[in-house]
Amino acid sequence: MKYYTSEKHFLKKFHSAYRTHSFQADTKEEFLIWQDSLRHKLCELLGTTQMEKCLPQPELVETVACDGYIRKKMLIHTEPDVIMPFYVLIPDDLKEGEKRTALIACHGHGSNGKEAVVGLRQKEGVANTIDVHNYNYGEMFVKKGYIVFAADARGFGERREIDLQGDEQEKYLSSSCRGLAHLALPLGQTVAGMWTWDLMRLADYIMTCDFVNGHLACVGLSGGGLQTLYFSALDPRVECAVISGYFYGAGESLVTMFQNCDCNFIPNLWKTADIGDIGALVAPRPLLIETGNIDPLNGSSGLDNVYPQVEKVRKAMKLWNAEENLYHDVFDGPHMWHGDYAYDWVITHVPPKQ
Repeated sequence: MKYYTSEKHFLKKFHSAYRTHSFQADTKEEFLIWQDSLRHKLCELLGTTQMEKCLPQPELVETVACDGYIRKKMLIHTEPDVIMPFYVLIPDDLKEGEKRTALIACHGHGSNGKEAVVGLRQKEGVANTIDVHNYNYGEMFVKKGYIVFAADARGFGERREIDLQGDEQEKYLSSSCRGLAHLALPLGQTVAGMWTWDLMRLADYIMTCDFVNGHLACVGLSGGGLQTLYFSALDPRVECAVISGYFYGAGESLVTMFQNCDCNFIPNLWKTADIGDIGALVAPRPLLIETGNIDPLNGSSGLDNVYPQVEKVRKAMKLWNAEENLYHDVFDGPHMWHGDYAYDWVITHVPPKQ
């Protein structure tokens, strides 16, 4: 049977589209004008302009002693009727009255939300994904002295919208991004926008904590890389970021791979900017990008679909004489957190004790 599909039609439209906010600045002044314009446009496209601030109303749910740190489970409100559960990991050697750097560790798919990031291995599926993807980077960072915050993004873990079908493991490793997108898109909101908004509100709360020194880093793999990308691009409080497994040209990695999760897709974004343009908003703050050389999400061209997007960030860094603030860790491996350079990168730029 012959199928008359539309994929080539839309890929052609993607490549022929004029991206209104493609990075082209040649001076710092031009960069700042472009940065301000793209940030405002992204907030509009993401739908964050529709969201409502509120008091966080923090609530402590439980405290658990772990190996070298304490894990607290907490709740805050990110909108008046929206609750975000998250873990706070606090090193055992934190002295009374001492303040440390905060680090937000964002999760991606197949994680049961915050559980994989903080190294909870009680569920077999979570333990497996930690081993396969090096997913417990939040746990690793607290052992290096950071105050780590790891939240469930909307649609994951304790924030899944629906009772998904399948066995218990399939349920807790899956997400309800599609259902959440269907609720949001007709109202002009997006899943990525909700995630970004919630991280901003988490950052608001973090800055009120008496054990945080006012410094903030953010890291994440895959969908956590998506969260880190948008959050770091839009919120200058993020002083250092690590984006793992989520930096490539959208044409090959999202238009051609249109079966990817709904959380990736934002109406009119590809008429506005590509991934590298969004990443350039982070400049001149330190940014490390991790890319596995056999990560299928790189697209059919592999690393050739990645390098041009990284070069956009490099060009932005050059305007600020800050080329050393970009590092591209291309490692021999698949879609996973690498970490060989990431931990030292964050420690160098925003040490846990300042």
